[in-house]
Amino acid sequence: MSTVIGLSGSLRAGSSNAGLLRAAARLRPEWSFRFYDQELGQLPCFSPELDGEGAIPPPAVATFRALLAGADGVIISCPEYAHGVPGAFKNALDWLVSSGELSGKPTVVFMASPSGAEFARAALIPTLEVIETKLVFVESLRFARSHLDADGRLNNAAIESTVAAGLEALGVAMNL
Repeated sequence: MSTVIGLSGSLRAGSSNAGLLRAAARLRPEWSFRFYDQELGQLPCFSPELDGEGAIPPPAVATFRALLAGADGVIISCPEYAHGVPGAFKNALDWLVSSGELSGKPTVVFMASPSGAEFARAALIPTLEVIETKLVFVESLRFARSHLDADGRLNNAAIESTVAAGLEALGVAMNL
């Protein structure tokens, strides 16, 4: 069974981005999903002194890195805050710059916010390229909590189709 990590760029409890990841998981019940969202807030602020050669990473960072290292693929759902990537999410990515867990890892990115998150997309994609993520699908979605029904399923056919296309691209990249 393929293991896919869902990374939500939002710390907010009840985040629509976390909801989008869980709705995506329902479209691929044959995959094993693990969600990493609220845990973002447990990562310490990145500091090169904590991550230099021979340094032992903080426990939350080690757990985060191990989770990603064991994944076959990654799905990111990221909102836009103040025309950029949320700080906690950027911090998490900073911990991966020198460690390589996302290097070559098939990754789908949904930039999901009511605005479509184009500013955040412009900031996030170069960061993912620097850490050598294998981007297989990137799409901006005008997405809001109202696109999820009471059971957490997508209730917008166009958005569901886009999410399904991203999952299909991920499956191909994971050789499924």
